[in-house]
Amino acid sequence: MTQNLHSINTLLVANRGEIAVRVIATAKKCGIRTVAVYSQADANAMHVEKADVSICIGAASASDSYLNIEAIINAALSSGADAIHPGYGFLSENPDLVDACDNAGIIFVGPSAAAMRSMGLKDAAKALMEKAGVPVVPGYHGDNQDAEFLAQQANTIGYPVLIKARAGGGGKGMRRVDRAEQFGASLQSAQREAQASFGDAAVLIEKYIEHPRHIEVQVFGDTHGNCVHLFERDCSLQRRHQKVIEEAPAPWMTQALRDAMTTAAVRAAKSIDYVGAGTVEFIVDASGPLRADGFWFMEMNTRLQVEHPVTEAVTGFDLVEWQLAVAAGQRLPVAQEQIMLNGHAVEARLYAEDVEAGFLPATGTLHRLELDKDDIGLVHSGVREGDEVQPFYDPMLAKLIAHGPDRVSAFGLLHRMLDNAKVMGTTTNRAFLALLCAHKDVLAGNVHTGLIEQQFKSSEQPLAKDDGVELDELLCLAAVVTANAQSDDDHKTSADQSVHSQLGLWQLWGTAQRRVELKLKQQDFTLRVNRQQQAWEVTIESVDKVDVAAPKTLRFQVKELGALEYGTTIDINGQSKLATALSRQGSVFCRVGRREAQIQSTSEHHLSGALGAGDAIVAPMPGRIIALNCEPGATVHAGDVLITLEAMKMEHSLTASADATVASVSVAVDDQVEQGKPLIVFAS
Repeated sequence: MTQNLHSINTLLVANRGEIAVRVIATAKKCGIRTVAVYSQADANAMHVEKADVSICIGAASASDSYLNIEAIINAALSSGADAIHPGYGFLSENPDLVDACDNAGIIFVGPSAAAMRSMGLKDAAKALMEKAGVPVVPGYHGDNQDAEFLAQQANTIGYPVLIKARAGGGGKGMRRVDRAEQFGASLQSAQREAQASFGDAAVLIEKYIEHPRHIEVQVFGDTHGNCVHLFERDCSLQRRHQKVIEEAPAPWMTQALRDAMTTAAVRAAKSIDYVGAGTVEFIVDASGPLRADGFWFMEMNTRLQVEHPVTEAVTGFDLVEWQLAVAAGQRLPVAQEQIMLNGHAVEARLYAEDVEAGFLPATGTLHRLELDKDDIGLVHSGVREGDEVQPFYDPMLAKLIAHGPDRVSAFGLLHRMLDNAKVMGTTTNRAFLALLCAHKDVLAGNVHTGLIEQQFKSSEQPLAKDDGVELDELLCLAAVVTANAQSDDDHKTSADQSVHSQLGLWQLWGTAQRRVELKLKQQDFTLRVNRQQQAWEVTIESVDKVDVAAPKTLRFQVKELGALEYGTTIDINGQSKLATALSRQGSVFCRVGRREAQIQSTSEHHLSGALGAGDAIVAPMPGRIIALNCEPGATVHAGDVLITLEAMKMEHSLTASADATVASVSVAVDDQVEQGKPLIVFAS
């Protein structure tokens, strides 16, 4: 039945975070009433605040809330919603939600259940694409899931191979295997993650392209048989098969390859009568110049993509507005020849994660959050200052989008946005993203999906001397802030109200000192802080490891200590540097130049990202134990995977840091653990 846009009067957004905020904003622009759904953990979330109506649909776990189709349909019916937008992730590619909408007489903003099912399983999708004349990667896409049979297929294809979950996406259930002896363990891990993420453990095996680029084409169809493309995006900068930086158009794209890829993408969409926004993803051989015959179909995402803002920036169209119009039965607003490229756009995904610990997700309270205060670009975010980063969901904080007349200017603007951003209260990948934006290969457009893994291995600590800032400077700044806070505490608790007493150990004239003990990434530091007026001398006296030389003295001068909370210029050994330091709940969040760290006093035991802390393995984040590979008395070796923890929708392998003997194991499979809980203790 043909409808017009006004037939969507109330839209329920079946999602959370920045995409829910994004969809709500466009719906309101179209004059549509909006309904937010939320879990108990998200009661105070931004998307709840932005919507006209909000309804709680369950507990914190996604399976009890955002993945609960019955609860979402009931919320739509009770709120009078006549349409549901699924966002991305969660139920966005679940045809059962489409069926439930159809049965309830609710418009689903997206493709039909049939189109979704045809592309939902990668093996069936590849067979369909072969039939439609779209090139596919060589591999095994059949139903036989016997481990021995799959290993034989991998041997026939030839290593390296890629194990991929046939359902879902986002890198989950995906493992690269370089040697036959690794295949069995990798297969089990991929199947576990696929089952947990998508409820389907089946996988397919593909030839791994050695120097691949990930280039995707945005397509859009309507109910009148029209289908167009909005050019391509390059999403090759990835870690753990998840995108980090995306851009449009793709660097070094030739007109011949663009024509071939966009034609194939539209052909793929038309072959399944696709309606709405979709993305056809291709793997491209980047071992040499891009060729029109050097690309292969990977999968089709039957939803809006996280990186859609870069396409909006270079084409000038609001894709969510298009989604709403098409769902209401309208024709696409323009024909293919009316869609033009304008400049270059690039997007960075700002995550709460610890880069130097292998990109482990992080949690915490956002005590300070300033993004693009100078209006350089565009920010899509679902969090505010004061919000808590939850362990239950994806840890993305925001998307930063920059648009310029060319690729160099776009990356330059994004770099400025990242430099200016302030996030304190959790560990983020902000500095890493800034470093990536300035990397010579990235700026030259020589990108591929393995670049981050090859160039920025966590063991090499790529940020150690970024912008000329040493770790010593962050530690000493934290010591100054901590010592001053201790002095303030002395003032508050002292019964003697004399000036001398209220100064604590600081003196009115001359110098005085305090000893401060700090902890950073499982290393203990003892520092001595001397103060004279607004100048401090800090000496690092002892360190439990050798990453920082001791003793070492740095001299700080700050005009106003309180100004550090919002960022100010300080003098460090005669050099002026921008610095920020925020003290909250026993932690000091420090930034000098482009480098930052969360540093704690020894009264607080900082465990974030600790995989093997010498005599124990502790949980680096809240999660569920899904595999346990040792028992008391066992001898383990450095690098052995001892525990697999499922957290924030990903598997995390916790390994032994050295050869050791297991003294005790305090958890079992399926146990839910809190951050910092000791899991395995080694014999001394």
